[in-house]
Amino acid sequence: MKRRDFFKSAAVVGLASVVKTSVFGSALSTSSKNPAVTSEPDLVAVMGGEPEVMLLRALKELGGIKNFVKKGQKVVIKPNIGWDRAPELAANTNPELIGALVKQCKLAGASEIIVFDHTCHDWKKSYKNSGIEDAVTAAGGKMVPGNDGSYYRDVEIPNGVKMKSNKIHQAILDCDVWFNVPVLKHHGGAKNSISMKNLMGIVWDRKTFHLNDLHQCIADIATHSKKPALNIVDAYRIMKSNGPQGKSEADVVMLKSLIVSPDFVAADTAALKLFSQVQPTDINDVRHIGLAEKSHVGTMNLEKLNVKRIKLN
Repeated sequence: MKRRDFFKSAAVVGLASVVKTSVFGSALSTSSKNPAVTSEPDLVAVMGGEPEVMLLRALKELGGIKNFVKKGQKVVIKPNIGWDRAPELAANTNPELIGALVKQCKLAGASEIIVFDHTCHDWKKSYKNSGIEDAVTAAGGKMVPGNDGSYYRDVEIPNGVKMKSNKIHQAILDCDVWFNVPVLKHHGGAKNSISMKNLMGIVWDRKTFHLNDLHQCIADIATHSKKPALNIVDAYRIMKSNGPQGKSEADVVMLKSLIVSPDFVAADTAALKLFSQVQPTDINDVRHIGLAEKSHVGTMNLEKLNVKRIKLN
């Protein structure tokens, strides 16, 4: 594949396990198509670093963590911790990334930093064996459970098409600001699990998603009024097949990439284009992305956005 064809879309791609990172130099170091744009970008994509290094660079491009977290605020970080799997299997968000984000929030003066997920496997085992519990505790954050309905409160979703209400975890409802930090991976039902799919971990009743058009319900929950300050898509390791749990490290590809945007739809569009360089996937098959755009959650048209692409080493 020719380089000009590989980067003809506005998405950032970096197939670190297949091609040398030097292939991506010029493309990844280019910002949006409009060189006159000097405002903070709508989307930042970083490639070629360790999780903390890439996070710090992305936040710098977006004005720094204090642009999102003010002194004394209560912060929630919502990774994917759904599975009792080691970090090397990429079923959960990279623990180094979560620990780094907790540290940044502490530096910004957050009064409390809570991390949770409504896990699929046993929550204690998932928290521990994902490495996220240890990373969060070491960085000064607090893990809270999401395994009981008493932690959730009824909310209306007035702009939902199929899902008009659900119960959302109180940590999300009570915080001042929250960050959505999914891992990029294959998913048997939703085709891909990225930013919007990660929202299934903030609700109590997931059964309704599967009974009432999974893709539409994912788009519906993304219309809820309390949106994350940023969607931080972990693509350090991605799961290319057998998601959402994975079977072995054969399902994992090392990309050393990070995509960050406040826009659900833009983040998921860019992340899917990245994923498709490893495992070709038609965006029309990941229907919740287009359905969310239709509900005015965000845009799939990356060409219209100020996109900052950064290649590190």
